[in-house]
Amino acid sequence: MEQKVDDQRYLVQQNKISDGDKKPPVFARVMRSKDGVFEGVSFIKSKDKASILTIAEANEAIAWALKKKPNAKEYDTKIICVGQ
Repeated sequence: MEQKVDDQRYLVQQNKISDGDKKPPVFARVMRSKDGVFEGVSFIKSKDKASILTIAEANEAIAWALKKKPNAKEYDTKIICVGQ
């Protein structure tokens, strides 16, 4: 019997396209209600404080940012493994 495990080891990283490689990336910190319901995302400089997510949660965070943040198209957004 195969056991499904939520593979929670991903970060959402953004680089501002116009910055090129001049500035460090920012990372998603997911905001949740007391009940654990997804409420949104903020992007922070500290990789250590970024939310570690499953692929599904990372995709949810990206979709929310694209819909809610008007300048999202100015950023290159990708999902990376924690160790990257």
